[in-house]
Amino acid sequence: MQARIYKPSKTAMQSGRGNTRDWVLEFDAEVHRTIEPLMGWTSVDDNSGQVQLRFASRDEAIAYAQRNNLTFTVEDAPARKRLVKSYSANFAHDRKRPWTH
Repeated sequence: MQARIYKPSKTAMQSGRGNTRDWVLEFDAEVHRTIEPLMGWTSVDDNSGQVQLRFASRDEAIAYAQRNNLTFTVEDAPARKRLVKSYSANFAHDRKRPWTH
């Protein structure tokens, strides 16, 4: 089975960093989806694509994949961009644009 190990990024709906600290091992779907002829629903015979395993560290996820003979790829987490802002910067005398209402 092919697996992917990654650290999820925060969603646009989050202001905090919840659910971004753990590493996730996720299985890639090996079977193509088929359309059921009667109802038109999409189905798949293998439900391993719905499984997500969470680990506290990257090394734990890699060790699990190696222990279970999984082929895997590791995607490193992108560097976090941090914008330092302060409220007083709105009223600084050397502001590039004048402050208006």
